[in-house]
Amino acid sequence: MPSAFEKASDAEHGALSTVVVLDAKPHSTQPELVLLPYLLPPPPKKAPDADAPAKPKQKPKPLGSRWTRFNLFFNTYRKFFVFVVTLNFIGIGFAAAGRFTYAIDHSGALVLGNLLVAVMMRNELFLRFLYLVANTCLAKWPPMFIRLATTSALQHVGGIHSGCALSGLGWLIYKVVEIIIHGKINHRAVIVTGVITNVAVIISVISAFPWIRNQHHNVFERYHRFIGWLGLLSTWIFVILGNYYDPMTDTWTPDAHHLIGIQEFWFALGMTIFILLPWGFTRRVKVDVEIPSPKVAVLRFERGMQQGLLGRVGRSSILEYHAFGLISEGRDAKHHYMVCGVQGDFTKGLVSDPPKTLWTRELKFAGVSNTSALYRRGIRVCTGTGIGAALSTCLQSPDWFLIWIGSDQVKTFGPTISGMIERGIEPERRVLWDSKKMGGRPDTMRLIEDVYRRFGAEVVFITSNYQGNQEMMVGCRERGIPAFGTLWDF
Repeated sequence: MPSAFEKASDAEHGALSTVVVLDAKPHSTQPELVLLPYLLPPPPKKAPDADAPAKPKQKPKPLGSRWTRFNLFFNTYRKFFVFVVTLNFIGIGFAAAGRFTYAIDHSGALVLGNLLVAVMMRNELFLRFLYLVANTCLAKWPPMFIRLATTSALQHVGGIHSGCALSGLGWLIYKVVEIIIHGKINHRAVIVTGVITNVAVIISVISAFPWIRNQHHNVFERYHRFIGWLGLLSTWIFVILGNYYDPMTDTWTPDAHHLIGIQEFWFALGMTIFILLPWGFTRRVKVDVEIPSPKVAVLRFERGMQQGLLGRVGRSSILEYHAFGLISEGRDAKHHYMVCGVQGDFTKGLVSDPPKTLWTRELKFAGVSNTSALYRRGIRVCTGTGIGAALSTCLQSPDWFLIWIGSDQVKTFGPTISGMIERGIEPERRVLWDSKKMGGRPDTMRLIEDVYRRFGAEVVFITSNYQGNQEMMVGCRERGIPAFGTLWDF
């Protein structure tokens, strides 16, 4: 019998189409596909008239209003970035004009202070602490705007990371230029290490630009990491030499007591600790690889996980890591899983040459789904391999609804993923749309809006490709539905 939630009257919705849902039947070992009435079907395509003149192709109209698109573009990430960069570059301008005494005397502290914050905003332990505080102190009771602002801030802390990294580079250039201008009273070793540090930081920053990071992931990983480490080493040399050299007497005066008393030393120490700390959790672990189809590899690891986490894995301990969402039925479960769509060299290798072990960091980092504890009810929407980032939330909380749009999910993703859905998510809390069986995608926004109203949700979390994410985010914004989508660092 369909639940009250599944019943949609003809008077309310008009002509009804169908949606594929996994139906949990007693004594069944494999989820069975059934059809439930749910959604208005797309209009049938008319056959082209052979005699009709061909119409010129028109550019697709941009999604949503200009105001909606602007708000989605100028999101919290960019607000953080603009605020941090503007504040710092105003300071650099005042320092260059001789009107910022602290910056003139402590430009090194401003360099390292910015770089320290940039590193902290990408550190797994620090971010897990922020998420823990938010989920513990702000779960469900504050006004909705506070909870939404908290989720947005946590999701977009990358804007602070990027802003502080660029600002630190700006202050470093300012400091080295000042040293070169006053080169007659500065030792050559100080100038050389300053230039080396500048070059290393510039390369590290450029390698993290979105185009390089997304199109050449291995280049990003190696240059950002190894040149960044070189920059850290040269920073230490720069700080120590700059502290030990006295330009007034043109002599070296090593004084460890004085060194540990300056701000630059403690900022450099903090930055070093936050960079090295995650590597202390790096382990080589056993992995079982299930290949349900040529498109997907499902990795199984020991121990359960809380929901909303992502993990990094790689075949090498230091060369490169790839991030995937973690699927687990709970902290007490025996295993957790990663769903890896076959795209680049690494994921293709998982299918062609399945590994027995992989390197990973046992300290996982939190994703936006980790803030699901802030809301009374919500919807987790995903397409394709996005199920890897979405499924745990719905498995571990009865207050979250799963919408999964894909192609032949049972065959493509295999019995492990389908079995967890069957066991852990009741039919009235899930909608699975098989685009292959249904002949195309659903009216996604109609589906989301309908579930949002009927389920009594407060928020929607979306994991999809760029186009799908944009369509759903625009649709939710124009319907007044709070939503958080996939984030590509800009």
